Amino acid sequence: MKSPRTRSQERILNLLKTLNRAISAQDIYVELRTRSQTMGLATVYRALDALKLEGSVQVRTLANGESLYSLVKEDRHHLTCLQCGASIPIEECPVHDLEDQLHRSYQFKIFYHTLEFFGLCTQCQLAHTNGQPSD
Repeated sequence: MKSPRTRSQERILNLLKTLNRAISAQDIYVELRTRSQTMGLATVYRALDALKLEGSVQVRTLANGESLYSLVKEDRHHLTCLQCGASIPIEECPVHDLEDQLHRSYQFKIFYHTLEFFGLCTQCQLAHTNGQPSD
């Protein structure tokens, strides 16, 4: 049986539902302050960790190391450019069958998965080929 959520966890879940997008812990902290729901940054991180462990929140780490949090809705897949940071969503999922197989073989409860490819987008490839750095 899971423990009841704290008020901080509920506030963060409600914020993520309202925003309906991935957001960093720092931005959650700032957003809560602007809504007069101030909580310490350490509390934000603790609440996010607890929500992650219960399977309500998923985290995606960008190429620059920043973590973005969102509600667990669906698995996310991206092509991420290492030069400009552009992130292109991939609609189809090549690993759903693998996820089912892993669940059966290991009795591992999977909340979500991410699949991310890192490289250069078309614009950065062109700039790289022409010897000019991209913005």
